[in-house]
Amino acid sequence: MRIKSEFVRNVVTLMTGTTIAQAIPIAVSPILSRLYSPEDFGLFALFMSAAGIISVIATGCYELAIILPENDEDAINIVALSIIITFIVSALAFLVLWMWNLEISALVNNPEISKWLYFVPLVVLFTGLYQSFNYWFNRKKQYKKLAVSRVAQNAAAVGTKLSMGFGRLGAGGLMAGSIFGGFTGAGLLGWQTYRDAAFNIRLINKNSIKKQAIRYKRFPIYSSWSGFLNTASLQVPIILLSSFFSSAVAGLYFYSHKLLSMPMSLMGRSIGQVFFQKASEHKNDPEKLKEITFLVYKKLLYIGVFPLSLVMVYGDYIFSFIFGGNWRIAGEYAQVLSLWILFVFISSPLSTLFDVLEKQKEELIFNYLIFIARVAALFAGGLIFHDAYIAIILFGTTGAVMWFGFSLYLLKLVHIDYSESFIFTSITVLGTGGILFLSRYVLGL
Repeated sequence: MRIKSEFVRNVVTLMTGTTIAQAIPIAVSPILSRLYSPEDFGLFALFMSAAGIISVIATGCYELAIILPENDEDAINIVALSIIITFIVSALAFLVLWMWNLEISALVNNPEISKWLYFVPLVVLFTGLYQSFNYWFNRKKQYKKLAVSRVAQNAAAVGTKLSMGFGRLGAGGLMAGSIFGGFTGAGLLGWQTYRDAAFNIRLINKNSIKKQAIRYKRFPIYSSWSGFLNTASLQVPIILLSSFFSSAVAGLYFYSHKLLSMPMSLMGRSIGQVFFQKASEHKNDPEKLKEITFLVYKKLLYIGVFPLSLVMVYGDYIFSFIFGGNWRIAGEYAQVLSLWILFVFISSPLSTLFDVLEKQKEELIFNYLIFIARVAALFAGGLIFHDAYIAIILFGTTGAVMWFGFSLYLLKLVHIDYSESFIFTSITVLGTGGILFLSRYVLGL
């Protein structure tokens, strides 16, 4: 009982900040959708895609190892290692984007992105720093600081986007908001880390950094590439939709995906961080690990199944009503993406089991397979059917099937039978979705 109550208390702490953090951008979304056009969001999506793909390897994924050592000295040196790698990767990113700027712009079929690519390394830098400090406070169970940082980060980003949107500065306002938000979040956590009595900078030394780099080498070898493939498979649609169709289509997809995944990912990240810490504590106790894993899985499914099923059935009406008629197509995209987002939501927080059980190789294989499947789906939609909606249907369906299988495999790692998890999940999802589809039929919509 103590384990469960502590877990719930820590999740609630993070969730409180998360709820406020996600409420800020969601609340202003109807305003942003009227200040910025689909083309603006398309350009912004390309910018964030480039930043997102590079950011996932900014730390070499060593930040995931910060929570694992038994003593703080080793963890502090891993934080230092992550920060060093972040600066190196950011510098290399600037060099690459400077040398091949025009070629990259031509590849994504959008010359306007050229001047903004130089700012991508800033997002990479702030993301890597934030992640490094974030996992330190996760290790120390200082979840209030993490919650506050998320609120500050989103408030800074949204405030900038709104002010620049009213100034009619176009896509640059969206990019400036993300950069300033990242700076705020990383700066706040960095300052708090510096002031943290447990974080003794004097313990950092070259030999220890080298030792930890070798000890946790599986993270850059497997986790970094696994994360790269996973993130790339999320960002590739924006790049390919822009190339095959237009930046407006990419912007509509980005907006629908963002509004679906933002609350789900923030909520799931809060639960996932606490789960990672708790699973690390009980990695040598299979029964407790099994118990807490299935408990979290069920909670995630119960939380996500109704709102995402609601979008799956009524997404076109919801988007048109809230964001305006120009965004109805984004609602149609959201309908076919919602089932995939649901399975990502219930599986992603549990994926830290690969790190806890040191099975990063298996995670890499999964992310490789899903990357290939998603790219194939988009190429089929773009080159064979020449239809953006079909491309997104194929992409969403592929993602849903792959992530459902992934969730079953994660539960199998802690000795939960495939049949048990399959039946439980199927009944919950089909039952909820079926009732909502019936309601739309009855209403004649």
